[in-house]
Amino acid sequence: MSQPAVIRYLTGITTTGTPHLGNYVGAIRPAVQASRRAGSENFYFLADYHALIKCDEPSRIQRSTMEIAACWIAAGLDPEQVFFYRQSDIPEIPELTWLLTCVTGKGVLNRAHAYKASVDKNLAAGADPDADVTAGLFMYPVLMAADILMFKAHRIPVGRDQVQHIEMARDMAQSFNHLYGEHFVLPEAAIDESVAMLPGLDGRKMSKSYDNIIALFAPPAQIRKQIAGIVTDSRAPGEPKDVEGSALFQIYQAFASGEETAAMRQAYADGIGWGDAKQLLFERIDREIAPMRERYQGLIDNPAELERILQAGAQKARERATPFLAELRHAVGLRNLGQQSSKAKDKSARAALPSFKQYRETDGKFHFKLVDARGRLLLQSKAFDSAREAGLTIARLREQPTSSADLAGIGETAQGVEPDEVVAALTLLAAPA
Repeated sequence: MSQPAVIRYLTGITTTGTPHLGNYVGAIRPAVQASRRAGSENFYFLADYHALIKCDEPSRIQRSTMEIAACWIAAGLDPEQVFFYRQSDIPEIPELTWLLTCVTGKGVLNRAHAYKASVDKNLAAGADPDADVTAGLFMYPVLMAADILMFKAHRIPVGRDQVQHIEMARDMAQSFNHLYGEHFVLPEAAIDESVAMLPGLDGRKMSKSYDNIIALFAPPAQIRKQIAGIVTDSRAPGEPKDVEGSALFQIYQAFASGEETAAMRQAYADGIGWGDAKQLLFERIDREIAPMRERYQGLIDNPAELERILQAGAQKARERATPFLAELRHAVGLRNLGQQSSKAKDKSARAALPSFKQYRETDGKFHFKLVDARGRLLLQSKAFDSAREAGLTIARLREQPTSSADLAGIGETAQGVEPDEVVAALTLLAAPA
């Protein structure tokens, strides 16, 4: 099956902190560049509902929302060309969260990394396993799934530590689709191994929790002072220096061209002094950031303009969300009673159709089976290495005519079932409503 004509990407940014160079290099800059790719729709949202799980300081959340919005626009994100909105401005998202909650097993949420980490920490301290664990933290994966599924996103750019959330969103989508028909697109994690992981002042990953950041749009004097604090070794000017393991070199490389990086590498070999190397780093960073700083500060000084941009983005996003949620409400039975008689056959009509059931075995392989309206097994698929491969095969079977010969490469018909019976069932699925 070919790819969709337009591929939808979605990225959320939690509003609890001030952007730093690590955020810029690892997320903001590549996302802004990606937003210009042809054949795509791009959704960027400020995840302020998510922020409530981590932060109970209202002024901090408000300030962070303003700073992050201004940062993304200053870095080149064009709100006219993408969907750029604040999560809390889309009331359909919390409503979808509840619909998904009703099809999600508690056991699935028990396995979420963030929840398990909190439980393990409590157990290690001899405390109650759920001490200080809010329902918000426990339900975090459902809210994240709603963010993704609401806009039928195909690809979610994430780090490897976030892949589980995408898998859980797929599980919730499949559960809903199985009960109420095919409504959700199954998202996929998009992991970019080339994205730089910027070290902080002490060599560890740049993070506010480590207090080792270089602020993105701080005044130049402050950035110069922070760069001066980068930890280096004791080698004096004139002594050759190693680029391997040098936080200063890695930060420089994240901003420099190939030629500039090669020149700095040679300067290390020639024994450049650390003070001179830090000055070169400051100049290279400032060359890229300075043109954005004026735009950023202009937006910070004009919060009404930021609010206008976010409200326009929310209106644009709701043009997708509102009709889709109406479709989902109807699917689950939240319907206009005056229309009940004309819709009464929906469930029986759906029940009369064959259906696919996709699942994962303990060996990690993905499978699906085709069953008729009574639940009788018609076709058992072969093993697939990925859920995407299995899902694409199901989609092809739904949309394209299939012959008995085609079935041999897909799986095996159940005992007592003729291939022609399977083909007839697939034809019934492919028939227009």
